[in-house]
Amino acid sequence: MAVIMTQTLAHARRPVRQLLAASVGNAVEWYDWYAYTFLATYIAGQIFPKSSGNSLVPLLSTFAVFAVGFFMRPVGGLLMGAVADRHGRRVALTATILLMGGSSLLVGLTPTYASVGILAPVILVAARLLQGLSVGGEFAASTTFLVESAGPGRRGLFSSFQYVSTTIGQLAASGIAAALVSGLGDGQMEGWGWRVPFLVGAVLSLVGFWIRRGAEETLRLTGEGAAQPRPGLFDALRRHPRESLLICGITAGGTIAYYTWTSYLPTYAELNAGIDKADALLAGTLSLAFFALLQPLGGLLSDRYGRKPLLLFFGVGFALLSVPLLRSIGGSFGSLLLVQCAGMVLLTGFTSISAAVNAEIFPARVRAAGIGFPYSLTVALFGGTAPYVGTLFKELGRPGLFPWYVSLLCLVSVAVYLRLPESAHKELD
Repeated sequence: MAVIMTQTLAHARRPVRQLLAASVGNAVEWYDWYAYTFLATYIAGQIFPKSSGNSLVPLLSTFAVFAVGFFMRPVGGLLMGAVADRHGRRVALTATILLMGGSSLLVGLTPTYASVGILAPVILVAARLLQGLSVGGEFAASTTFLVESAGPGRRGLFSSFQYVSTTIGQLAASGIAAALVSGLGDGQMEGWGWRVPFLVGAVLSLVGFWIRRGAEETLRLTGEGAAQPRPGLFDALRRHPRESLLICGITAGGTIAYYTWTSYLPTYAELNAGIDKADALLAGTLSLAFFALLQPLGGLLSDRYGRKPLLLFFGVGFALLSVPLLRSIGGSFGSLLLVQCAGMVLLTGFTSISAAVNAEIFPARVRAAGIGFPYSLTVALFGGTAPYVGTLFKELGRPGLFPWYVSLLCLVSVAVYLRLPESAHKELD
């Protein structure tokens, strides 16, 4: 009988090193990804032609490219997930960090529309496609790697470091962006300042690559399993269609809430409440630090009390409170910070355990690809389009519809959570 097992040596002797390998690389990946979001308004004016009739056109174009990157994520989740299932998690993790470093360098060196015309947005799109491929593969491989590295009763805790490291990357991107905006004038930011974070990201990716090369592999084939054919590209989808759909339902509400609160809210506050750009970035940075501190607590609670209570806390909370929270953003820094922190508390019910919940659905043989494709596809459809949809509602004169859109998707996920079997205390395949 074929046996597929995850390595237990890392569980007993190297948990800290395993967490570091996953977290450092993941932080670098997401630093690069979010630097684009935080600096979108500067990129818009330099890479896309301005419309004389509507100042939102360049910003919409920039967020459209943001969404394009997301639509490469399912491809990355499928391809890199298959690599992780066929050749090991570490191989996939080192590949994704190199891809992200190269694409970050390309964004930083993209020429302006004024200097090369239409070639500028073409180069930017190419860079974002590479980033999307990398990030999609990153989630598939790192989610699997983290959960398989956890000891008994610690999968939720280890899972929480997926978003701890993601948030560290966001904090770095937000902090550097805020420092540049505060320290440089608009002319310098538009001329060269917006490029700096991407060039830094390219260097940091080499550090992540070096650390990940020393990680312990968590997938091992033993006995007859070593002689069995490795899983095909579409094995997870073909053999586990119900599980794939389940991932989509679990993720839909979480991804729209996550990208609204962690990425789009500063821009939303600028467009709809008139909050100063620097204040919006500072509020985002402080709320992200608060969010990172909450993640291990959520993971520990799920290990003790189960995954479903936290998922329902998140889903019901956002379904009921998205509209009043977003409508309560006033023109002050304090109101934005309060709304962001309140959302972060609710969001922790999803983010702290999503890696564990996803990994517990699929068997080890197809776990990375099984998670990677449906998760990334759902994120592309609902998370990646959140900034574009929110900005589009503003342009159409109906900004009040966006909070209802967030609430509705969270309600859909609540229906899935109610039917989800509890998996916190089951053995991981």
